[in-house]
Amino acid sequence: MLVYQPYNRVPISDVALDDAASIQTKLERANRAFADRSNWIPAYKRIEILRRIAYLVEQEHEQFALRIAREGGKPLADARVEVKRAINGVQIAASTVERMVGEEIPMGLTPASKDRWAFTTKEPIGVVVAISAFNHPLNLIVHQVMPAIATGCPVIIKPAPTTPLSCIRLVELIGEAGLSEPWCQTVVLDDVALAESLATDQRVAFLSFIGSARVGWSLRSKLAPGTRCALEHGGAAPVIVDRSANIEAVIGPLVKGGYYHAGQVCVSVQRIFVHEDVKQQFVESFTDSVSRLKVGDPTQLDTEVGPLILPGEVDRVETWVQEAMDHSGVVTTGGARIGNTAYRPTVILEPPPDVRVSQQEIFGPITCVYGYTELPDAIARANSLPVAFQASLFTRDINVALTAAKLLDASTVLINDHSAFRTDWMPFAGRRQSGLGTGGIPYTMYDMTLDKMVVFNFQDPFVELGTPS
Repeated sequence: MLVYQPYNRVPISDVALDDAASIQTKLERANRAFADRSNWIPAYKRIEILRRIAYLVEQEHEQFALRIAREGGKPLADARVEVKRAINGVQIAASTVERMVGEEIPMGLTPASKDRWAFTTKEPIGVVVAISAFNHPLNLIVHQVMPAIATGCPVIIKPAPTTPLSCIRLVELIGEAGLSEPWCQTVVLDDVALAESLATDQRVAFLSFIGSARVGWSLRSKLAPGTRCALEHGGAAPVIVDRSANIEAVIGPLVKGGYYHAGQVCVSVQRIFVHEDVKQQFVESFTDSVSRLKVGDPTQLDTEVGPLILPGEVDRVETWVQEAMDHSGVVTTGGARIGNTAYRPTVILEPPPDVRVSQQEIFGPITCVYGYTELPDAIARANSLPVAFQASLFTRDINVALTAAKLLDASTVLINDHSAFRTDWMPFAGRRQSGLGTGGIPYTMYDMTLDKMVVFNFQDPFVELGTPS
């Protein structure tokens, strides 16, 4: 399978694809490794391996950054940040191992439970299958694979077929760090049916899926009995700009949050609701900043916005923007493709609520601006879609901040920051159609473990032993 640079569609690698027999072999290796409980990897060894992985990735920091820029189209400056985050994520997984503890369960609260002592321990859940997305080809892999390694679960990772190179190299480094192959394997697939057979195999204990809602919910409905899952889909992130906000301070974060990686981020700024008192000032300043973004080759350090992942995505975005324009939406900047691989950063003013840019995740360099006069109306419109992920609010009024924090339907409400802000140790979760379960490395580690309770009955423990002389 050829892997192409999204920017110029030049092939950069030829990767071997797995077939049905390969999938079965890798599942059997992982299942056999986990079934041998006497040879589970002890915690200290897992910590050593993870620390070694972090070191090895750090040694190839620039190579990984360039690889991300080339295979995924993320501007090199942002790709370097992704590598730093990935290294930190591995370190977070290693340090969290030390905090994976059980608890004492009280006994003696009833006559039937007297003379007993009970506690829980954490055990790995079993074989993990992780299906990843293209937009963060290293850091998403870290978020799915490192929790499995940290908790002692064998993991099979399927990267996006458009961006497999960072994953393949990372798994090679994992082997160099001392983890034997059955505990971390890669499958490269471009066949949906084969991917589904992997995810739904009865030997899989946990499915980690990052991708479209359509595929994620479909896979969940087909999982084998007992398989648990975590799904991370997208949204159409709302941002509210209150009339008390410092408009000039708002512009920079929203430009970054809306156009980072050409908007190909699941919590990218998409719907901006601006109070009518400051709307004109906001639109003028925001439009000016967006119009000056440099679109180009992602391997160049001065590029701020790169290509979309596939030419078909440019076609789709172009269609959605045209639909908004045909129904009274006003494009204040952009609104045009750049060849077959990129789209000019675009701002659409007041697109109708029923067009696709107002209803669905754009996943492109487009933001929409809507005016409002009353905060409850802005919150109602922000909450109106079947997706709910992260939301944000800009204000200098504490009452507005507290009201929005309470009433916005979101897993995270960010005050005076853009909706795409994230750290790798914080909980990260979609609500409703946006996902299931909670991401973030420590939270994923807990999802990949099971509690086992041990109960000691020590009534008359010396009856059979006699009294020591």
